[in-house]
Amino acid sequence: MNDVTEDAAGPAAGLPRDRNATAARILKAASELLAENGFQNFGVNAVARRAGCDKQLIYRYFGGMDGLVDAIGVQLAGWVEERMPENGGSGFLLTYGDLVERLLLLFMEALRDDPLMKKIIVWEISENSPQVRRLSEARSKSLALWIDRVRGRMQPPKGVDPFALNALLIGAVQHIVLAGEAAKRFAGVELESAKDWDRIAQAVKRLVRGVYP
Repeated sequence: MNDVTEDAAGPAAGLPRDRNATAARILKAASELLAENGFQNFGVNAVARRAGCDKQLIYRYFGGMDGLVDAIGVQLAGWVEERMPENGGSGFLLTYGDLVERLLLLFMEALRDDPLMKKIIVWEISENSPQVRRLSEARSKSLALWIDRVRGRMQPPKGVDPFALNALLIGAVQHIVLAGEAAKRFAGVELESAKDWDRIAQAVKRLVRGVYP
């Protein structure tokens, strides 16, 4: 059904509304605006213009901008499910190191292809607004759930702090991806071609095996 009833001019007389299609369009428009411009100029009017709908529908369907940000957070919670399949990668997971290696490689590949997620990581470092915290928490929770599901009974080696180590490893992957986006290189290492990123992937594997032999 075409969503002809909820455009910027308002509902067409006598025609039913396609609420789901309109809400999805609003959510898509909001996500695109965030990816392009961040929270600067992110408001009801801008989202309504991008979605081609009356701004009152944002209040009706999402309760306003806070509700819309929460909806984006829910969408982000499914980001890992969509972009990091639990059976992704090659071979079986035999050790905790296998698990961390797969997590980092899948996460790096997914992050490179997602403009909004890269923006959120930048905001985590540079901002501390309630909106950013909600989006950050949704992302962190989805990663933690992925690890719990895939890990099964695998345990990290004794005598190590996996939370701190994994935080450092994930942080390194995030930073190298952001550097690739911004400058195409970091610390003298090129970050542009497929060969460059394969080099980084091999380095990630070496790091993981050093931490979790």
